[in-house]
Amino acid sequence: MNPSATTTTLAERLRPQLTGRVITPGDADYDPLRTTHYGAPDARPAVIVRAASTSDVVHAVTAARESGLELAVRSGGHSAAGHSTTQSGILLDLGDMKDLEIDAGNRTALAQPGLTAGEYNTAVAEHGLATGFGDTTSVGVAGITLGGGVGLLTRRYGLTIDSLLAVEIVTADGRVLEADAERHPDLFWAVRGGGGNFGVVTRLTFQLHPVDQVVGGLLVLPATAGVIEGFARLAAAAPDELTTIANLMPYPPMPFVPEEIHGRPVLMAQLVHTGTPAVAEQTLAPFRALAQPYADLVRPMRYTEIFQEEDMGAMPEVVVRGGLVRELDARGAATLADAVATPGSPRIAQLRVLGGAVARVGADATAYAHRDVPMMLMLVAFCEGPEDRARQEAWLEEASGLLDTATYVNFLGRAGADEVRAAYPGRTWDRLVEAKRRYDPENLFRLNHNVTPG
Repeated sequence: MNPSATTTTLAERLRPQLTGRVITPGDADYDPLRTTHYGAPDARPAVIVRAASTSDVVHAVTAARESGLELAVRSGGHSAAGHSTTQSGILLDLGDMKDLEIDAGNRTALAQPGLTAGEYNTAVAEHGLATGFGDTTSVGVAGITLGGGVGLLTRRYGLTIDSLLAVEIVTADGRVLEADAERHPDLFWAVRGGGGNFGVVTRLTFQLHPVDQVVGGLLVLPATAGVIEGFARLAAAAPDELTTIANLMPYPPMPFVPEEIHGRPVLMAQLVHTGTPAVAEQTLAPFRALAQPYADLVRPMRYTEIFQEEDMGAMPEVVVRGGLVRELDARGAATLADAVATPGSPRIAQLRVLGGAVARVGADATAYAHRDVPMMLMLVAFCEGPEDRARQEAWLEEASGLLDTATYVNFLGRAGADEVRAAYPGRTWDRLVEAKRRYDPENLFRLNHNVTPG
C-alpha cells in the first residue's frame, strides 16, 4: 500500500467528520506532535487525529478498525515505553480534550483525558481539594490512572484508581459506554490497572479529598547504603499521613546548595505529610537524623507548591526497568548506592514506599493486584547513542535482580509478554483476558502493555 495514498485517503475521510484537527506529514505541528516526551521511538504516523470530542474519538477508532492501521492513543505523552506514537498508523491525540467540571460540595470532578496532572491539581486546589496523580505536573491524568497511579498522596488516599468513580470509554466497536461499579462493572474493574487495553477513555470521574495545607518539600541526603536502607525502613513504618518518593541520582546543579555538592550521589526525597505541622515535624525528625542534609526545603505549604516547574523540552532517550520490591536490605541498598555513583550517562533509581491506604484495598478489587507489596522501584538510565544504550540496558538487567517477579505496568518500559503477564497474577490475568475478549476481541488496542484476547 502506498503510504502517501493511505495518508491522503484517511485525511480526506476524517476531516469532514471531526470537530478537531487532522494533521499529516508536512503540516507545521506534525513533527512536535508525532514524538513522545522521552524521545523514542522516532515514528511517523500516517495521520494524527487531535480529537476535540468523544465523537472525534469514535471516528478515529472506527477508521483504525476499518483500515486495519495500527492505532496509538496519547493523553500526556510521557510514554517511556514508546506506546503513544506509531509508524504509519493513526495517532489519536487527546491533548485538546481538557474540560474539567468540579463539584466541590460532593467532592467529585469530571475530567477529560487531555488534562495534565498539573492542570487538574491547580483547578481543584482552589477548593482545597486534591486527587493523587503521581509526582510531576506534565503526566496525563488518563495514562497514569489506567495503570494504577502512584504519587504523593498514596499512603493517605491510595492509588489514583482508588479515587476513580466512573469512566466514559469508547470501545473497539465504536460504542460509547459508561462504566462504574453498577454499569459494565467488569470493564470498570479492568480499566483500574489494566491500562489502555479496553478502549479510549474520554472522561474520568474522580473522588476529591480535602488536601490544602501540607508539610512537604525536598529533603536531600547523601546516597550512602546506610541512608538508603534507613530511609526505606522509616518510610515504611511512618503513619499514613506521610508519603515519600526517594530519587537516588547524581545531584543536579541547583541554586540552593554549594557548587561542590553538584554531581555527588544523593537521595533526593519528595515528602508530603497531610497532618498538622507539629505532628509532621515529629514524624520527619528521624529522616533528618539519618545524615546531615545537603538541603532541607521541607516546610508548611499548599499541596500544589510541591510540584516543581518542569522543562518540557526535548529529552534524551531513556531505558526503564521497574517493578515491586518485597524488601530492601543492606545489600540491595548498597547496589543502588553503587549504581548512582557510577560515572557515565546518568542513572536514577526511584523508590516509592507504599502500604497505608494502598494495602487496605482487597487484591481482587481492581486489576492492580499487588496490594500487599510494600515498595516500588523504578530504574531509569539516559542514553547517548546506541553504544551507550547497550551499556545502560546491561546495567538494568543486572540491577533488576532487586525487583520482585511481580511488576507494575506504569513502570515498565519496552516489555515482553512475560513481564506484562507478571503485572497481573493468577485470576487477575484471567479476568483481564475475559474483558479483552468481550470489549476488544480483535486487539485493536494493542499499543500498550498488551493483554491479548487469547
